Amino acid sequence: MRNDITMVNFDEYIQQGEPQKRERGYAWQTAIGLQAVDGLKPSDYLIETARKHIEGDITIDEVQQLIKSYYDSKDIRTEKDNETEEADKVSANITKLLNERSFAFTVAGLTAIHRRIFDGVFKFAGQIRDYNITKKEWVLRGDTVLYVNAEDLRRAIEYDLEQEKNFSYKGLSLDEVVEHIAKFVSNLWQIHPFGEGNTRTTAIFLIKYVRKLGFKEVNNDMFAEHSWYFRNALVRANYEDLSKGIHKTETFLVRFLSNLLLGQNYSLKNRDMHVQFIDTVNVESDTVNDTVNDTVFNLIKQNPMITSTEISLQLKISLSTTKRRIKELKEVGRIERIGSDKTGHWKIIEN
Repeated sequence: MRNDITMVNFDEYIQQGEPQKRERGYAWQTAIGLQAVDGLKPSDYLIETARKHIEGDITIDEVQQLIKSYYDSKDIRTEKDNETEEADKVSANITKLLNERSFAFTVAGLTAIHRRIFDGVFKFAGQIRDYNITKKEWVLRGDTVLYVNAEDLRRAIEYDLEQEKNFSYKGLSLDEVVEHIAKFVSNLWQIHPFGEGNTRTTAIFLIKYVRKLGFKEVNNDMFAEHSWYFRNALVRANYEDLSKGIHKTETFLVRFLSNLLLGQNYSLKNRDMHVQFIDTVNVESDTVNDTVNDTVFNLIKQNPMITSTEISLQLKISLSTTKRRIKELKEVGRIERIGSDKTGHWKIIEN
């Protein structure tokens, strides 16, 4: 696990009243935090240079040039230099992207984000891969998600973007909006169109897309503090091994996005997502406790014929929240629906 990756703190700029400094501080904090998805940490020189940019002493273009010159001037390169160079250059590139308001919801827009993030870092920046890939995941005990074949990548991206363009959010509650966004971003990430840098590209594409949807006031600390959780949540949303009772679940991704977009306060712990960790779900504390009578799980256990509306009324929670809790219980294998919604019943799955 990446416990050694700590968040760079620009709170002195974020908490003060100057909008431009606050915006630049958020962008840098997010950009640097996203490097944790690959276990990267920026150099002290980058932090010092970022502060100058936040203060307004230099432009972001000057930041990029200074970083380039800093590494070009090194006669002797260490392995640490190679790692910090990627973190520094990518952080500066992401900061520039986040401070721009332009966004294209197209294949070209997605590849352009990858190209601009990894300009000067990867020779294949902005290029869709022409080979198949696997990636060993800690959260899967070394197993890999099955990514889209190289020959199908462009068609897969086009399909997902077209489906999203045609989707209507009209009439959905905010909880339902978040659930749909989780499904969309999960599917897009699973394509993994690039050789490296897919999660960071997906994150920036997502940030720009939710801004387009109207989520202007998002919890920017989420990517700064929990970028590796974001990646592991995407992994769990796209992995299943039925022989071991492991199912795909978007529960963790929904929690992350609920915190990001709705200001919720779900506890986000990477260990909870590990395939060996027995996770349970509770209406209020995210854990199913068989001794607590006011949980969704226990109401279903007591009355397998109970409806979502009846649960909502008894627990005094919204119907959309009730449905989300039921979905989580199904995804972690605690309950199963037998028959139709109207005439069926719930089956409790004993572990």
